[in-house]
Amino acid sequence: MDRPTAPAPPPGCPAHNSGGAVPLHGPEFAADPQAYYAYLRHFGPTAPVELAPGVEATLVTDYATALHLLQDSASFRKDSRRWRDFNDGKIAPDSPVVPLLSYRPNCMFSDGAEHLRLRQAITDSMARIDSRRLSQSTERISDFLISQFSSRGSADLVGGYARQLPLFVFNELFGCTADIGDRVFFGISGMFDGVNAEKAIAVLFEAVGELIALKRAKPGDDVTSWLMQHQSALTDEEMVHQLALLLGAGAEALVNLIGNTLHRLLTDDRYAYKGGLIEEALDDTLWENPPMTNYAAHYPVADMEFAGQKLSAGDLVLVSFAAANTGPALTAARQAGSNRAHLAWSAGPHACPSKDPARHIAVAAIENLLNQLPDVELSVPEDSLTWRPGAFSRGLTTLPARFTPVQPVRRPVAQTRTEAPSAPTAGTGRRGERGGMWSQFLNWLTK
Repeated sequence: MDRPTAPAPPPGCPAHNSGGAVPLHGPEFAADPQAYYAYLRHFGPTAPVELAPGVEATLVTDYATALHLLQDSASFRKDSRRWRDFNDGKIAPDSPVVPLLSYRPNCMFSDGAEHLRLRQAITDSMARIDSRRLSQSTERISDFLISQFSSRGSADLVGGYARQLPLFVFNELFGCTADIGDRVFFGISGMFDGVNAEKAIAVLFEAVGELIALKRAKPGDDVTSWLMQHQSALTDEEMVHQLALLLGAGAEALVNLIGNTLHRLLTDDRYAYKGGLIEEALDDTLWENPPMTNYAAHYPVADMEFAGQKLSAGDLVLVSFAAANTGPALTAARQAGSNRAHLAWSAGPHACPSKDPARHIAVAAIENLLNQLPDVELSVPEDSLTWRPGAFSRGLTTLPARFTPVQPVRRPVAQTRTEAPSAPTAGTGRRGERGGMWSQFLNWLTK
């Protein structure tokens, strides 16, 4: 009787030649990650992968195994100072994965009582966001962004909309003035684009530091003020790192969630009546094309066996939310159970603390866009679209669309905060006479 053989690696995968760790980087992986996940499953619940040249990890691809890992804070820790390969000098300091995996004093990289203290401050502060106010904020920001391209009849819905809207919403939620908001926008956009990322990070941290000093002197009705008023008594350094985490990680995930859901609505015939199926399309996106695909770095506290694989203390272990969500065993369970039992928001003590506001923003942003541009459609063949390379997240480089040109909508919206919509002073944008994008938005509000 013939012995069954393992499936072949996807076309173009270097594992054809090496037989070792499967690379999750490069254009081949970006073009068809599901083919890679299908191949990885033949290893079992976990598989050896390469996140970037020379950076190897164990990737959990099975849903039940992922849940076990995410909920086992006794055997696995989040503090990346445990990362053995990095400590041993095997990872170059300029490796592209280092900015997302290296330690910072925030709740993502902490454990135990320290994690609980930092996490509770964020959870309680985010819970104070009023959904009605958030809807109003998202709608007027959406109006502003749509007004920049609606009369042209065409737009890149990633670069001109999905990539910008979360940053505007966060600037307002966090109480950024014109000058600070411009620099937050510049810093996070630079991190996304990967152009002079080191300078972008420095600008972001400087701006966040100034925001904290401002709110210490003059608290407002915003997330920054709520964080510093929390009983956890965060220091200024802790405040900087919590805010940078919320702004950076939150924006990256939300950009991709909005862009990927719009992609689904514009390319899948099941959503032909786009306006009435936004929630369904968003849930399907979170299952099948989540914004963060492979992340949730963990490190075993001791040598151990996990899901049939031997792990050493300090090994890098990641969860593939994308692979776990789309495993063959889940198909029937998903149809019979909740459409929101996916792992796109992670699980356990480090699950996303802002999933409800994120979902609210995404739905409001997409709904307003489709209401204003009801005949919007993809303007290029779907197979010509390209996805950004990288192991951690999933997002399009562009989403070109066309629609019947319309005049911009200007809705009078009641001012819902005290300091952020104040008129910016001349020159505060620091990048030309007109100021940055946040200054332009605040000026637009007062016209």
